Amino acid sequence: MLLPCLVAVIYREASGLSFVIAILLCMAFGFLLSHKKPASTVFYLKEGFISVSLSWILLSVFGALPFVISGEIPNVIEALFESVSGFTTTGSSILTDVEALSHCILFWRSFTHWIGGMGVLVFILAVLPMAGGQRMYLMRAESPGPSVEKLVPRVRDTAMILYGIYTLLTVIQIILLLIGGMPLFDAFCISFGAAGTGGFGIKNDSMAGYAPHLQVIVTVFMIVFGVNFNIYFLLLRRKFRSAFRSEEVRAYLAIIAASILIMTWNIHDSFSTLWEALRHAAFQVGSIITTTGYATTDFNLWPQLSKTLLILLMFVGACAGSTGGGIKVSRLLIMLKTVKKELFSFSHPRSIKKIKMDGRPVAHETVRSINIFLIAYMVIMAFSILLIGLDNYSFTTNFSAVAATLNNIGPGLDLVGPVENFQLFSPFSKCILIFDMLAGRLELFPLLILFTPATWKRN
Repeated sequence: MLLPCLVAVIYREASGLSFVIAILLCMAFGFLLSHKKPASTVFYLKEGFISVSLSWILLSVFGALPFVISGEIPNVIEALFESVSGFTTTGSSILTDVEALSHCILFWRSFTHWIGGMGVLVFILAVLPMAGGQRMYLMRAESPGPSVEKLVPRVRDTAMILYGIYTLLTVIQIILLLIGGMPLFDAFCISFGAAGTGGFGIKNDSMAGYAPHLQVIVTVFMIVFGVNFNIYFLLLRRKFRSAFRSEEVRAYLAIIAASILIMTWNIHDSFSTLWEALRHAAFQVGSIITTTGYATTDFNLWPQLSKTLLILLMFVGACAGSTGGGIKVSRLLIMLKTVKKELFSFSHPRSIKKIKMDGRPVAHETVRSINIFLIAYMVIMAFSILLIGLDNYSFTTNFSAVAATLNNIGPGLDLVGPVENFQLFSPFSKCILIFDMLAGRLELFPLLILFTPATWKRN
C-alpha cells in the first residue's frame, strides 16, 4: 500500500491517509496473528489449500479498507466486492463513475490486479524461507491449471523466475504505451490490468477513448499474458522446439484467430471500415478469452452470433499457468481427447489407448481431477444463477454475471454489459458473486475445502 500512498503525495490527495491507516491496521493484525507460534509448521496439501484460501479472504478484506476509510466506497460489501474483483483479476465493478475516484484509489484498484495476477502466495514463495515440499503445496493451491510443474528443481527459484518474466513483460508494455503517447499514470494502470488480465478501467468508457494504436498494443499484451509462462521460460532458455510443441498454446492461438475472423465478418456492417471491425473484434476476443475484461465498444449491441461467441470464450479461458481465468484451454483439450478415446474404445474394446499432451502421457489422476473440476464448476454455476435469480433480473443478466465472475472476466451481457456495472444486485447476490470470484481464481477446491467438516477435525 506504499505505492498508492506515493501516488497520493504526487497528486496531493487526502485519500492517501486511508492507506496509512490501512497499513497500521494490517501491521497490528499481522502482529496478533504471528505472535503465537504454532506447535508444528509442517503442512501438506490440505493445509496448503486452507492457508491459500484464508490468505486470499484476509487479503481481500484488508484490501477493501482504503475504499471504506476514504469514503469513496463507504458500503462494506461493495468495497469488499471491488477488492475481491481486483485481487482475483475479475474486473467486475459496482462503481457507476470511476472517474470520480481519486488517483490513489484508482491506482490501488489497478495494482490489486497486478498483485493477484501471478498470485500473492507465489510472490511469498519467492521470499519466505520454507521447505521445498511445503512451498509446492502452496503453489499447487494457487496456480491455475490442471497440473503445476516446477521450472527448476527449487520451488523458490521457480517463483522468482515467474515473477521476473511477469515484471519484465509489464515493464515492456508500460514503455510501449508511453512511446505511443499514453499518459504515465494511465500507462501504469492499464498495464497492471492487462498483465493481471483484470480489466479495471480508469475511464468510464474503459479503453474506448484511447487511440487505435494504443488499443492494438493492449490487445497484443492481453493475448501475451494469456500464454502459459512456462513457454516464456523455455524461450529464454532457447528451447524453441519445446516451446512451439505446446498443443495448448497452438490451440489457444487457433481459437483466437478463428474467433476474430468470425466476429469480424459478423460485425463489419456495424463499423465504417473493415479494419475498424477487425480491430474491435481482435480486442474483444483477446479481452474475453484471457478474462481481462477491457472494452473498446459496447459489444452488448453486437449481433447474437458475436455475443454468443464471446460467452463461449468466457468459459474457454486462457492457458494454464498464465494470469488468465476460465476453465483453461488445456482442460478442454484433455476433455476432448478423453471423448475421442472413449469413442475409439467402442470400436476397439480391447485396445489400450493413452491420452497424450505434447507427446507425453497424461496421468490418470490429472484426467480424474479435470472431470471432478468440471462437475464442481457446473454445480457452483447452477446454484449461483439460481440464488441471484432472487433479484428477479433477466436470465441473460444472471447467467452472464455468474459466468463473468466465476471465470474472472469482468463484464457480462444485458444489465451487466461493458457499459454497465454490478451495482444493481442486492447485497446477498453480491456476496454470492464474491464467492464465485474467489472460487474461480483459486480453481474451486481450495475454497470449497473450507466448507468441508472433515477439514476442521484433528487427524
